[in-house]
Amino acid sequence: MRLDNPFPRMLMAMSVLWLAGTMNAAAAEQPAAKPAEEVIKVVYHADFADPRRFSAMLSNIYNMVSTYQSELKEYDVRIVFLSHGIRFVTQDKLAGTPFAEDAAFKQRRADLMARLASLRDTEGVKLELCDITRQAVSLPAEKIIPGVKLVPSGVVRIAELQHQGFAYLKVE
Repeated sequence: MRLDNPFPRMLMAMSVLWLAGTMNAAAAEQPAAKPAEEVIKVVYHADFADPRRFSAMLSNIYNMVSTYQSELKEYDVRIVFLSHGIRFVTQDKLAGTPFAEDAAFKQRRADLMARLASLRDTEGVKLELCDITRQAVSLPAEKIIPGVKLVPSGVVRIAELQHQGFAYLKVE
């Protein structure tokens, strides 16, 4: 009867354990993989006529995107306009409609439109208008300011964006 020498098997087992321990230690020293930065997604709902309120919303959006930019965070900020909000995306006075220009808006229109254009052009804020509202007042699409995307329904669009993970904000 022949007895095998257990020494080579023990040496092999110890080598395997040492190698496994070394690999675990090396892995522990490696920094954990950084998760991909998520895009911060926000949708603002503009269905009101008040120019003071619209101004406050524009200020909120500017402050938000400025903060994200200073923190080097990616963002996707949108404004969905419907109902009375249509007045903020056209130079048309909308005379004879429930959304017609009033004295308060007439006085502030140029400033508000310039601020909105700056958010769109400089800060990348996306603008979307409810086509149901546009059709209800018979406003030709050519009278919408540049850079505004028509969506079939403003409220449906807001729901879709929320379903895609957008935070919903409405300035009161």
